[in-house]
Amino acid sequence: MEPLAGLKVIEMGQLIAGPFAAKTLADFGADVVKIEPPKVGDALRKWRLLKDGTSVWWQVQSRNKRSLSLDLRQTEAQDIVRTLVTEADILIENFRPGTLEGWGLDPEKLLLLNPRLIILRISGYGQTGPYRDKPGFGVVAEAMGGLRHLTAEPGRVPVRVGVSIGDTLASLHGVIGILLALQERQRSGKGQVIDIALYEAVFNCMESLLPEYSAFGEVRQAAGSALPGIAPTNAYLCGDGGYVLIAGNGDSIFKRLMKAIGRDDFASDPQLENNEGRVKRVVELDAAIGEWAKTLSTDQALEILDAVSVPAGRIYTVADIANDPHYKARENIQTIQMQDGSSLQVPGILPKLSRTPGSIKTLAPNIGQNTDEILQEIGLNHNQIASLKQRGIAFTQ
Repeated sequence: MEPLAGLKVIEMGQLIAGPFAAKTLADFGADVVKIEPPKVGDALRKWRLLKDGTSVWWQVQSRNKRSLSLDLRQTEAQDIVRTLVTEADILIENFRPGTLEGWGLDPEKLLLLNPRLIILRISGYGQTGPYRDKPGFGVVAEAMGGLRHLTAEPGRVPVRVGVSIGDTLASLHGVIGILLALQERQRSGKGQVIDIALYEAVFNCMESLLPEYSAFGEVRQAAGSALPGIAPTNAYLCGDGGYVLIAGNGDSIFKRLMKAIGRDDFASDPQLENNEGRVKRVVELDAAIGEWAKTLSTDQALEILDAVSVPAGRIYTVADIANDPHYKARENIQTIQMQDGSSLQVPGILPKLSRTPGSIKTLAPNIGQNTDEILQEIGLNHNQIASLKQRGIAFTQ
């Protein structure tokens, strides 16, 4: 049995932050009911590259879920949510603050209906504070959290990370919050509200950024492929035009690296025995490693570094990922069969549990694919369901 089997989750919201959190729970056995607007469904269905009119991303974000299509602006749809809440363990939403309250679904009211309910609320700026009502997307949160300022070559425009990392970090913090709340509920029998802001999830991963400013007035600046204050670690251009990433910043690792590139003088230099000394001479060290890398192909450089146990690697494209034997051995890539009979590769299940691993059980649903069965589960009969559909309150594709 999967670790979250028996947990009932209601997913409200769309796109990335809330749905990614719900997807993680569904991968490990939770019964996730995803509520989508009629006809159009979650906007992610039309994001990026489409296959037969639907984004292939959808098969990652909504696998293992059931789709209930409701017009939440309608009172009867809101009543259905209240009924679902009475038997749910978790509700996840990532609307702008105030949206649930506008529908009469305030967390305080939902907790009266079900005191054991755990509510995860993900938004751009959180449920409190002067910015709470501003619209917030991941790209803005990444900038506010301090990440965007660091992702650039010195003196050039800061660039965004190539994926919506702010949303995903908030989702993972939300999952942590849910698991903590479930653990505490075993003692108290009570649910609670988890309030996650996109920007603060990013900020929580900014390592020493704030204490360095607090202690020294240091405002860390963009450093391209290097990591300021840690040396040597960088991306070095090889003779074939590829880059090799080298992390030679451990004391013993540094000595092995220097011997491997033919710089025994650096390996035995007492000024370079620790990171503090190496940081002072990082330009000199990077130049030496760069000159060595230029004489070799990427494969040759990696072979030499692997032989002396220096952490190093190449920059992967998705083509590299899809064909890498380690990815395959770790089941990081799984193949699913689409409804039309074609196959599709998708990311596997994380984290890996030895005794109760998660799994991909069902394809991502069509809009409202499970509307009838879910409404029947809460006691509605065929005529009542048909009436809801006729009046545009519920929908099945």
